Amino acid sequence: MSRRGDSEKEHEPRTDASASGAEAAVNDSMPAETAPAPELEKLVAEKTDLRNALVRLQADFENYRKRIERERHQERHRGAEALVEHLLPVLDAFDRAISAHPDAAHDEYRTGFQLIRKQLFDVLAKQGLERIETDGKRFDPHMHHAIERFETGDEPDGAILEELQAGYIFHGKVLRPAMVRVAVNPEGGDLASNSSAN
Repeated sequence: MSRRGDSEKEHEPRTDASASGAEAAVNDSMPAETAPAPELEKLVAEKTDLRNALVRLQADFENYRKRIERERHQERHRGAEALVEHLLPVLDAFDRAISAHPDAAHDEYRTGFQLIRKQLFDVLAKQGLERIETDGKRFDPHMHHAIERFETGDEPDGAILEELQAGYIFHGKVLRPAMVRVAVNPEGGDLASNSSAN
């Protein structure tokens, strides 16, 4: 009977004291509620750092993409500018051929040269080429190159009398200044001082 009593004791439910001891053991193995707070703060800080790094990388990539696009555009522009600059002597040759023989016998040839020159200039103009105007203009050292100064009282000082070679602008930049003959009025003062005043 003592064995039976021992086995019954083994199967008896635990008392409150033994149950509270087991709960205490389980509670000791779990961290306290305040323990995750530093770990949570660390994770939030890492997340913020990673988000900031991602934003910086996206901004850097966007700047890189814009810079590459700008450089490609500039390279195309420089290539077109170099080609246009090499074709300017061809335009000059057409101008000389058109003005070489003013007599009526060469009218058909002159008309043909004028048409071809116009076609070539129109193609270049679509790329951004513009001719520098000289007719009725005053000398501008940024746009014109004075080859000759001609003393006259009939024209105001600094007036362009004649264009000797056409000048051109490409996308707002002077590709080649126009070579001109400039009037110098003896009563009008020095050309340089007059042109700097304009």
